[in-house]
Amino acid sequence: MDSKEVLEFLKRVQAMAKTGLSYTENPYDVERYEELRDTSNALLAKWSESDEKEVRFFFDQLDTYPTPKIDVRGLVMQEGKVLMIREKVDGKWAMPGGWCDIGYTPSENIRKEIFEESGLEVKVSRLLSVWDKKMHDHPPEAAYVYKLSFLCEITGGALVPGHETLGADFFDVDDLPELSLPRNTEDQVRRLVELANKEGLDFD
Repeated sequence: MDSKEVLEFLKRVQAMAKTGLSYTENPYDVERYEELRDTSNALLAKWSESDEKEVRFFFDQLDTYPTPKIDVRGLVMQEGKVLMIREKVDGKWAMPGGWCDIGYTPSENIRKEIFEESGLEVKVSRLLSVWDKKMHDHPPEAAYVYKLSFLCEITGGALVPGHETLGADFFDVDDLPELSLPRNTEDQVRRLVELANKEGLDFD
């Protein structure tokens, strides 16, 4: 079992501990689930190279029945180039997007994220992909994530980076800047451009 498989296994154990603590009423079972929680959190922190306090905080925020988090990304193209946002968190580049907010549909979320991060107004043309993050070459992390990527068309606004970003620009797919790998990989960007040019949809 490689490190990525171990990490995914630990996420499942962590989710079981959270579900057990949410529903059990037996005090002996509570003790067992608390031990399972503490052990899985400590191992998750080690295997994902995260701070254990952050992993415990993430555990506390999980729903009573944990489900995957949803990350939305938007492919916006202009003259054959791809819109990229420079992230404040690491100074590297990613397609605009982020976590889905409650109260917004996925398409509303990505329109909001693109406007907030780039100043551009867009309409969503279609869904390009539904990806399980563990199936792609991202750095390890504690959260279990599904990624939804949308093809978007510019309808207005101006290219003005938001307060959460350091920059925004369009890049040739063969000359991408240094990417923020927790958010997207070069293979993903290339695949989305391919899908945008045909009636395709990726499920993996």
